[in-house]
Amino acid sequence: MTREQVEDWIRRYERAWRTPGTDMLRELFTDAATYLQAPYRDPVVGLEAIGVMWERERVGPHEEFEMTSEVFALEGDRAVATVEVHYRDPRRQEEFRDVWLMRFEAGRCAHFEEWPFWPGKGYTAATS
Repeated sequence: MTREQVEDWIRRYERAWRTPGTDMLRELFTDAATYLQAPYRDPVVGLEAIGVMWERERVGPHEEFEMTSEVFALEGDRAVATVEVHYRDPRRQEEFRDVWLMRFEAGRCAHFEEWPFWPGKGYTAATS
């Protein structure tokens, strides 16, 4: 993968999030892809399961948000990107930052893991 290919993949991911249905996921993920929504969550495995999770997690393709990203690292078929999302809907968490770990096969993502962070939320193991 090249940096440009990863940047294009991220743009297509955002476009898919804004598009009704899950048909575009076939362009993004391999049939047996794994998708982790956080480092310690169980992976969602397979294109069909990713589609179910996708529809469950988004409000809908009409969500109003701004997304920016930067490919932080790239080596062979693996990439790391930082992503920032700002929602316009005041009923949602207004923003979050995310780190995406991706492994590609023939231009589609075979492993996707995100590490999301929200302002004002804990980031240590301390309970107080």
